[in-house]
Amino acid sequence: MYDWAVLEAWIEFAVRWTHVITAVAWIGSSFYFIALDLGLRKSPDLPPGAYGEEWQVHGGGFYHVQKYLVAPDRLPDHLIWFKWESYATWLSGFALLVLVYYLGAELYLVDPAVADLAVWQAVLVSLASLGFGWLAYDTICKSRFGDDNTRLMLLLYVILVAMAWGYTQVFSGRAALLHLGAFTATIMSANVFMVIMPNQRIVVADLKAGRVPDPKYGRIAKQRSTHNNYLTLPVLFLMLSNHYPLAFATQYNWIIASLVFLMGVTIRHYFNSRHAGKGNPTWTWAVTAVLFLIIAWLSTAPMGVQQPEARLQGTALTYASAPGFDEVTGIVQGRCAMCHAAEPGWPGMLWPPKGVVLETPAQIAHEARRIYLQAGVSHAMPPANLSYIEPQEREAIVRWFQGAGRGAGVEG
Repeated sequence: MYDWAVLEAWIEFAVRWTHVITAVAWIGSSFYFIALDLGLRKSPDLPPGAYGEEWQVHGGGFYHVQKYLVAPDRLPDHLIWFKWESYATWLSGFALLVLVYYLGAELYLVDPAVADLAVWQAVLVSLASLGFGWLAYDTICKSRFGDDNTRLMLLLYVILVAMAWGYTQVFSGRAALLHLGAFTATIMSANVFMVIMPNQRIVVADLKAGRVPDPKYGRIAKQRSTHNNYLTLPVLFLMLSNHYPLAFATQYNWIIASLVFLMGVTIRHYFNSRHAGKGNPTWTWAVTAVLFLIIAWLSTAPMGVQQPEARLQGTALTYASAPGFDEVTGIVQGRCAMCHAAEPGWPGMLWPPKGVVLETPAQIAHEARRIYLQAGVSHAMPPANLSYIEPQEREAIVRWFQGAGRGAGVEG
C-alpha cells in the first residue's frame, strides 16, 4: 500500500500550490484595478455617465479603459465578474489550515506552555475567532462610526493589534501569526463575497429592470476594496512567517505583526500616490525601512522555541514507544542536533532552522513525521548531507516511522 505520510505530504503540497496560484490571481487583479482606478483621467469626450478613462499598452497592443461610477446606459451581455480568485484563495487557505494546523494541532497549533488546550478546544477557538473577526468588522463598517473611513481604518488597526496579542496568548507562536493572517484574509474575502458582489448584483438588477441604480452601493464597495488593498501585503507576510522563527518564535511576535500592518500601509501609500499622480512620496520607503529594522531588532529577543519535552501525548507517544526509537534517537542526535538545538553548534547559526529542536527523545518523537519525510524518504536533511548520514541510518528512520504507523493502524 502507498505510504500515507508521503501521500499526505503531497496533498498538502497540492493544496498549498493551489493557494499560492489563486492568491497570485486575486492579488494581481486587486492591485491592477486599484492602480487603474487611481490613474483614471478626465477627458472632454467621455460618454455620458463615465467617470474617467485610461490608455494602457501591454503585450504589443493598446487598451482603452473607461469607468462608470454606477453603470453605462446599456449593460453589455459580456460582463466579467472578478470573484472566483478571492473565493478560491480563501477556500484553499482554509483547507491548508485544516490539513496543517487542525490535523497537526499537537505539533503546530497547541503549545501547552502558552495555553493547555485540548485539540478540539483549540480548533473551536480558531473557528470562532475567524467568524468573530468578520462580524465585528462588518458591524463597525455599517455603523455611523464607519462613515469616516480614516477613523474606521484606525479602529481596524487597533482590533488587529488586539487580535495579534490575543492569538499569542492562546496558540503557539507559529500558529498565532498564521491565524492573524487568516483572520485578516477572512475579512478580505468576506468583503468580496458578502458586500462587493451583492452590491454589484443589485446594480446590475436595477439596470436590467430599467431603474437608476443607487450610487451608494458603489461607494460601499469602494470602501471595502480600499481596506483590502491596504491589508494585502501584511497578510502575505503573515502567511510566510510560519517558515521563519525569527518572526514567530519570539516573545515580541505580536508587536512584530502589528508593525507589519504599518509597513503594509506605507508601501501601499507609495504606490497608490504614484498611480494617482499625487507625487513621489519616497519618504514612505524610509519609514518602511525603519519599521523593518525595528522588527529585525525585536526578533533578536529571546526565542520562544517550543519545548515539547514537557510531556508526551497522542501521536508522539506512539512514535516514542515504537521499535527502533532508541536507534533513531541516537541517529538524529548525532546527525541533526548540532543545528536543531536550542543553541545550535553550527558556526554562524543563531537559532534552530524552522524553530525545530531535536535534542531530546521527546522532541524527536514530536517531530517524527518531519524526520521521516526530510531524512528518511527524501534526502533533504541534512543539507548536502553535511553530517554524513549513512543510507542504513535513513533506512532505520523509515523502518521506525512505518512500524509505528502500522502499530497505530495508520500506515497504508
